[in-house]
Amino acid sequence: KLNMLSFSRLHYPLTKSIPRIMFDKFRKKIIVNFSVQSNAEISKLGSQKLPAGEEDASQTGKFVLKTPKGTRDYGPAQMALRNAVLDKIVKVFRKHGAETIETPVFELKEVLTGKYGEDSKLIYDLADQGGEALSLRYDLTVPFARYLAMNKITNIKRYHIAKVYRRDNPAMTRGRYREFYQCDFDIAGQYDPMLPEVECLRVVCEILKSLDLGNFIVKVNHRQLLDAIFEAVGVPQEKFRAICSAVDKLDKLPWDDVKKEMVSEKGLEEEVAERIGSYVRQSGTDELLEKLSNDKALVETKTGRQGIEALKLLLHYARLAGAIQYVSVDMSLARGLDYYTGLIYEAILVGAEVGSVAGGGRYDGLVGMFDPKGKQVPCVGVSLGVERIFSVIEAKASATKIRTNQVQVYVAAAQKNLQDHRMELCTMLWDADFNVEQSYKKSPKLLAQLQHCEERGIPLVIILGEDEIKRGVVKVRNVISREENEVVREDLVEHLRKRLQELETGSS
Repeated sequence: KLNMLSFSRLHYPLTKSIPRIMFDKFRKKIIVNFSVQSNAEISKLGSQKLPAGEEDASQTGKFVLKTPKGTRDYGPAQMALRNAVLDKIVKVFRKHGAETIETPVFELKEVLTGKYGEDSKLIYDLADQGGEALSLRYDLTVPFARYLAMNKITNIKRYHIAKVYRRDNPAMTRGRYREFYQCDFDIAGQYDPMLPEVECLRVVCEILKSLDLGNFIVKVNHRQLLDAIFEAVGVPQEKFRAICSAVDKLDKLPWDDVKKEMVSEKGLEEEVAERIGSYVRQSGTDELLEKLSNDKALVETKTGRQGIEALKLLLHYARLAGAIQYVSVDMSLARGLDYYTGLIYEAILVGAEVGSVAGGGRYDGLVGMFDPKGKQVPCVGVSLGVERIFSVIEAKASATKIRTNQVQVYVAAAQKNLQDHRMELCTMLWDADFNVEQSYKKSPKLLAQLQHCEERGIPLVIILGEDEIKRGVVKVRNVISREENEVVREDLVEHLRKRLQELETGSS
């Protein structure tokens, strides 16, 4: 495929290996074919129907300037909140010894195919670009597994914060977008049971507490226990994953709707679906696990007893890790993605209508899918949905004025034509590593400069006047209290550091 403009600029002297007349004839033919093909593509695009309620700009003569469906812009106030959230999340990740990586925003389509069960239909496929079938990444877990297999890494504790893309039905007010950030924390390597899992649990609890989001619950379950339930009630083995995907919708749909999907769409017998319902509508902690331990049909399955014992061990470690008060064993938790093999998590905010704010689990078989020899690298991890968290924090902060800059000192002038002196003072303070700002007008009004500082939340302002310049001093003003101190230029850096430290201590 050729770019018409670049090809039309291709001159004969660059291609002397063919006769000039043949070259000109070939170039003309390519340009004509390219034009025909381009016009056909444009016509094809124009014939596509728009969603109901959306107007065709070419027909109405109007162009609606907006972001694509399921996306949004973030202004300075939103970005200040967002960065504060991400800083707290990263602080916890680093506190637990994680290191970070980055992977491409798109992957080979084959890398993503077959890893997400029914959610595979939500993957964004890209148009052919030079012979490679590509897709935008759906999550950060599958690219991480590909990264481990490619680089022969068998143990790592990593975090990764990046955008992912899903062709989902967006619900903007609930923090559900088509383009959004995920914050992942994963532990890869061969370790003893439930020790990595409980640290992932602790990480989620620490982050949600640090963000002051209110009460939350971390639901846990085990894929082996789910498989045991399906086996015990008579679900055919080949339908395990499909039924698991249906159970995963219980946090969004009532049981009757989920049951209807199992029977009508998945082909399950109604009696078997009812037996599943008797299990998956239960939740609790030790008492529930004790009850399940006495369920003969469950413990006689291949994986039932293993799943129950694993959850008991997790609760034991959760007590030691100070996280037990947040944990609930929820039998309806299924996590519909195909790659989970063991413990699964999901965190929800009590009383908030944003769905889950974190989720994850163990995926021991995923890395082996990419290794030529099928070598497995056991992994467990959690992912925080920062957009949903941000939507809750943004709603709480809507009535609060948010500072959107980090300026510490503003250099102001009390008289006209002092821009050279202001620039010299700014340069001195920049060299001393202060965050400094000044007006870009040669002779700004002092009142306008002081109002700028109040509006932007800048704590200190240095006021320069002709008299102060002659005497080698400046006035340092506290913007909030309006208290002023006269400081000798040579002592200014030390004075500012002391004042800023006092202000920081006072605000904390």
